[in-house]
Amino acid sequence: MSTTEDKVQVESAKEVEEAHGHEEMDADERLLRSLGYKQDLNRSITGFSNFAIAFSCCSVLSGLTPLWGDAMLDAGSMGVIWGWVITAFFTTIVSLSLGEICSAFPTTGGLYFWVSRLATSDWVPLACWVTGWFNWIGLCFGITSVDLGLSQFIAGVIQIWQPDAPLSVYAQYGIFVGIIIIHGIMNSVAVNWNGLMNQGAFFANMLGILLIVIVGLAVTKPLATGEFVFTQFYNGSGFSSDGFAFLLVILQSQYTLSGYDSAAHMSEETKNSQNGSPFGLIVSVVSNGVTGLLFLIGISFMVKNFDDQLASENAIQPQMVQVFLDGVGPAWTLVFLIFVMISIFFCGAALVLGSSRMVYAFARDGAVPFSKFMHTLNPKTKTPVNAVWANVIVAGVVGVLYMINSTAYEAIVSVNTIGSQLSYLVPIVLRITISRKTFVPGPFNLGRFSTIAGIISSCWLVFTCCLFITPTSAPITADTMNYAIVPFAFIMICSMGYFFIWGRKWFKGPVRVVNGEEIVLGDDESEQSKAQ
Repeated sequence: MSTTEDKVQVESAKEVEEAHGHEEMDADERLLRSLGYKQDLNRSITGFSNFAIAFSCCSVLSGLTPLWGDAMLDAGSMGVIWGWVITAFFTTIVSLSLGEICSAFPTTGGLYFWVSRLATSDWVPLACWVTGWFNWIGLCFGITSVDLGLSQFIAGVIQIWQPDAPLSVYAQYGIFVGIIIIHGIMNSVAVNWNGLMNQGAFFANMLGILLIVIVGLAVTKPLATGEFVFTQFYNGSGFSSDGFAFLLVILQSQYTLSGYDSAAHMSEETKNSQNGSPFGLIVSVVSNGVTGLLFLIGISFMVKNFDDQLASENAIQPQMVQVFLDGVGPAWTLVFLIFVMISIFFCGAALVLGSSRMVYAFARDGAVPFSKFMHTLNPKTKTPVNAVWANVIVAGVVGVLYMINSTAYEAIVSVNTIGSQLSYLVPIVLRITISRKTFVPGPFNLGRFSTIAGIISSCWLVFTCCLFITPTSAPITADTMNYAIVPFAFIMICSMGYFFIWGRKWFKGPVRVVNGEEIVLGDDESEQSKAQ
């Protein structure tokens, strides 16, 4: 009899201890537990740090500067400015749609976890798998494109002082490898340091944009006319259609305004995540949209000779370096480029940070090769170091394409944008269709405007995905063809083959923990009915 009483007392003590533990949890931990996960990552960054990370991922100085010269040749100053305005407007609507979903499900898995809550149980495994791989492709190719852009600017700086010794693509690739290794080291430390670094990067971005615009307009003589800046259209794409040439500048704009979903991937490390993560996601797009417009107008006024600075084969690449050099001289050009390179550098670091969290969450549910290895946290820093270096290695391999083909950089940019746009599309479409009546919003929601915002967002995302697989210059030859579809299709075919041959047998979607047991999302209802 006493043995039985002892067992009852032990079980009662455990229940009291567990209940006390739940009481000590803050709101973020309780919400995360309700979504099926325990607090493994270190929740130590503020909403502003979350915003700073997302801001760095889609910052103006890192995205616009490498492709600006080519965009000017495609559609002139008027095309570039209006292309930016249109893209920023529609991307803001997309961010609002994503922010609403993020507020309801603030987890590191981000987009792919949202899909598990929005799709029907029969389609959860496939929908999650596809969305996760879309998302990872976008982030990983984003790392490659941003860090290659930085290596191009470093080469441009060297060419200013050594014009007779331009760096080859092989030397630029070597610089690129050094950059991504540094980013790997940076993202292997505690996440609160990353938050502080990205806050510093945000202020450096703002200071850099103001400095370039104010000093550039004050020192450059003569400035371009308002007619050139706001009304000049120049079709140098090679295509006969001016309309299609204008659409090509959206590549530059949408490439810049992507990767902001990193705010969602930092949710489990963000305080007050239901408000902090949507704030970071949405405000990063809006703030970059406004500052980007001011930056583009200012740079257009600094163009003194379109043919010599942009169209000439002798112009320093990227062409913005030539515009700086001719307008403000070598000393100020170096100052400008330091700010540009700082921005690009921290953009690449932020993308590695977001991508590593995405891979960590995906591996947590067994959806990537070597999942157990990828899902390991460093015991000291509580960061997914293995996932960080996996992303660094893959980004380095993707960068090899830059040495093979002259249009490879634009193809890498296109793959980055296509992957990101498709990963945004899936949860938004599910939100306004299958889950339109069952979705339970978080603190941030669009109310009755949710459906119309989702429809507009979906149309824009489909349009841009189609646009980014088209050739970007004519005549179309083997050298000028847009090969973006090749690496994108190759990765997705391998991924889907892996899913249908092996993955579908065991992958059922995000794994949740209920009463100490792992279950998949589709089992929730049966589990709840058992409890009742």
